[in-house]
Amino acid sequence: MNNKAEKCNSYHHGNLHDALIIAAASLIEESGSTDFAMIDAARVAGVSSAAPYRHFKDKEALLEAVCRVAFMALSASSETTAAKHTPGSAERIVALGQDYVRFVTGHPQYYDLMWGKVGRQAMESPQVNLQSSGFYVLSGAVQDWCKVKGITNTDPIDLATKLWAMVHGLSGLAINHLVEKFLPNVDINSMVESSCHTFLEGLEKQA
Repeated sequence: MNNKAEKCNSYHHGNLHDALIIAAASLIEESGSTDFAMIDAARVAGVSSAAPYRHFKDKEALLEAVCRVAFMALSASSETTAAKHTPGSAERIVALGQDYVRFVTGHPQYYDLMWGKVGRQAMESPQVNLQSSGFYVLSGAVQDWCKVKGITNTDPIDLATKLWAMVHGLSGLAINHLVEKFLPNVDINSMVESSCHTFLEGLEKQA
């Protein structure tokens, strides 16, 4: 009883919000779905069934918060990867594509959450800075590559969106183990690399 009281007291000092996000994330990771109730998150966090509503109006609001954390993690991963490669190089773009696939396939439980309705709402939240998101790390890399190659007649956002669509599609296929049905023993990293180079080399020829 004393330990529980101490935990609840610490939550009253501002930790409950984060504790509930962690609780919801753990439930998603354990079950592979978002099919849980607010009372389940409260139980994992060690608080009363009414406590979560002090910070989240409903379950969807809690899931949006989980999404925001996931997007921040993706952004941080993208920034770390970009920093390892030369600005303006095709290698940086390829590495970002591979990092995206690695992140998405490494967290399959969040795929529908991040890229569905709840994820879209989370991205529209003022708490999510799209300018520093993983996508804009990619578009910045594409813009730098265009400058190096002297390509001025294309929109980097448009090109980055097409590259993102490609790696996102591969990620979805990989999560569902569909790629290997057609290409047994396929290496997704090699596929991302060859696809990106084919795309970029095609742009160079058109420039």
